[in-house]
Amino acid sequence: MSATINLENKHFPVLLDEIIKIISPRYSGTFLDCTFGQGGYSEKILENPNNKIIAFDRDINAIRLSELFKKKFEERFKFYHKKFSEIKDLETKNFKAIIFDLGYSTNQIFDEKKGLSFNFKGKLNMKMGLNSFSAHDVVNKLEKDELVKIFKYFGDEKDARKISQLIVKKREQNLLSTNDLVELINKAKKNYNYKKNKSTKIFQSLRIFVNQEVSELIYGLINAYRILPINSFIIVITFHSLEDKIVKFFFKNYSEDKNGSRYLPGLKNKNKFFELTKKKPIIPSYEEIKQNPPSRSAKLRYAKKISDGANFDEFLLKFKDLLEVEKIGNKLCQKKYLF
Repeated sequence: MSATINLENKHFPVLLDEIIKIISPRYSGTFLDCTFGQGGYSEKILENPNNKIIAFDRDINAIRLSELFKKKFEERFKFYHKKFSEIKDLETKNFKAIIFDLGYSTNQIFDEKKGLSFNFKGKLNMKMGLNSFSAHDVVNKLEKDELVKIFKYFGDEKDARKISQLIVKKREQNLLSTNDLVELINKAKKNYNYKKNKSTKIFQSLRIFVNQEVSELIYGLINAYRILPINSFIIVITFHSLEDKIVKFFFKNYSEDKNGSRYLPGLKNKNKFFELTKKKPIIPSYEEIKQNPPSRSAKLRYAKKISDGANFDEFLLKFKDLLEVEKIGNKLCQKKYLF
């Protein structure tokens, strides 16, 4: 059988060689792929017949590919159709490394049903799987001030209020579609010139909010630490500044000797819990970017766990405002708000 499982669209696992270099000294055992996607990392790791993979993915479309992996790798591969924040429930805890790739595959981006792109027309969606509400619910049901918070906190959108006002006014006439939203954003920014599409930040913020990506990442990292054995690695690839800010703080804050906390003065995390080989992120090479242009925004950070017992109250408090904005989504979980 071919070493490569054929996919519908060509997908390039970002920074694959760099990940293999990180884990190669311990390249024999069980690895946790928290974002299975199209299986690029899992397949490469499973080339070593002494390796096993446990994989997670919330996208229902990943199930089909996981079945192919099960046939090819048999007992060396196990898949869970779950969010990676749920890894705490795993019985297996002897991982050599836990890997998070927070990007989206080409199949996901070009799937019109998911509606991740502002280039597609039709109903807003952005649900990646195991969701409680969609972008359609968010844009057509939430109050103006709630939309402003989402666009500001998750998209750093300076025109958040203006765009939110236009949304609320427009939806009095009819429910907004993807195309309607793009037109409103262009109207709000008609006098601006941007290198990126004018809708980028709004669509990013909606995707983050709909999929609760902030809490998923924060609790995914916490739970990865808790189930990871000492001397094993957490590896994370991020694709935008908000993700990278969370991961950077997590690794840096818990890899330093500290007598106190600026966020919680009474808290004392005296021990180091991670060891950082590199303080700066690893980025793709020129050659990789040339082959796979979307990889240009990727940043890889990793750390080795060196002790147990970390208290994560400081981590949660640092990003409390983001977590609070995500809680606006609880309102949409009520039946009267859903379409």
